[in-house]
Amino acid sequence: MTIITQDAKDTARRQAATVKAATLIEALPWLDEFQGETVVIKYGGHAMTEEALRAGFAQDLVFLRYAGLRPVVVHGGGPQVTEFLDRLGIESTFTAGLRVTTPDTIDVVRMVLAGKVNKDIVGLVNRHAPFAVGLSGEDANLFTAERKHAIVDGKPVDIGLVGDITDVDPGAIDALLEDGRIPVVSSVARGTEGEVYNVNADTAAAALAVALGAAKLVVLTDVEGLYKDWPASTEVISQLTAGDLEELLPGLSAGMIPKMEACLTAVRGGVRHAHVLDGRLQHAILLEIFTDSGIGTMVSADDDEENTGE
Repeated sequence: MTIITQDAKDTARRQAATVKAATLIEALPWLDEFQGETVVIKYGGHAMTEEALRAGFAQDLVFLRYAGLRPVVVHGGGPQVTEFLDRLGIESTFTAGLRVTTPDTIDVVRMVLAGKVNKDIVGLVNRHAPFAVGLSGEDANLFTAERKHAIVDGKPVDIGLVGDITDVDPGAIDALLEDGRIPVVSSVARGTEGEVYNVNADTAAAALAVALGAAKLVVLTDVEGLYKDWPASTEVISQLTAGDLEELLPGLSAGMIPKMEACLTAVRGGVRHAHVLDGRLQHAILLEIFTDSGIGTMVSADDDEENTGE
């Protein structure tokens, strides 16, 4: 039997405390750099459906807020929408990767995204502190959209009430941020004729990041980042410029295209950095923002040679 002495226990505790202190010191320059800055986070994938990851995400948001950053969340909820449609006996149909959205479907989308999913996120955050406020892209005309068509064999196909964002009015978000709140936004939008559109959450997050003049766009997904040569290799590209990404886009997998297009839109629109992170990793956001090495893939403007936040 191995007997652990009190001196050994004390030494182990000191070593653990030293490691924690080193982590805090490593975060110091990033705390200084991003003090008061807005960070827009697109929330989805396993990070939204696994209980431990959901709880960790809420903790990350509260940490960012207490650290002096201004986090904003934009979320989707495709699996949750599909589940409710199944319960109602409404078939889920997809064309070119986009959900065909009928008038019946958009009612369910609004109910699930702006109701259940949004309020679940708000509730998780507010267990720690009363910061989170939920709203929809319809509220205060935050997002305005027009009908989007899927492209199949080079031809446009009508997929119903699916929209492309044409305008962002960030006034309500600005007001909440000034009040110290964490806005949580569901990805639906209004049309100019009173219709309601289902919009891609990656696209919505990028548009909002540009409108807010955010320092960062963070896209949480279910892969480690952008791979150099998928599926032949799982080596992640840690950093690339907007120009590099533009060249790579046509050859990317269908699932990565909207996420990387969102990153490109953000940095082309003035956001300093856009990141694709593995949301399956606990506290991925904190690891990206507050450590020297960072994780995932970071996209920078073409003229930004500074290795910031990586």
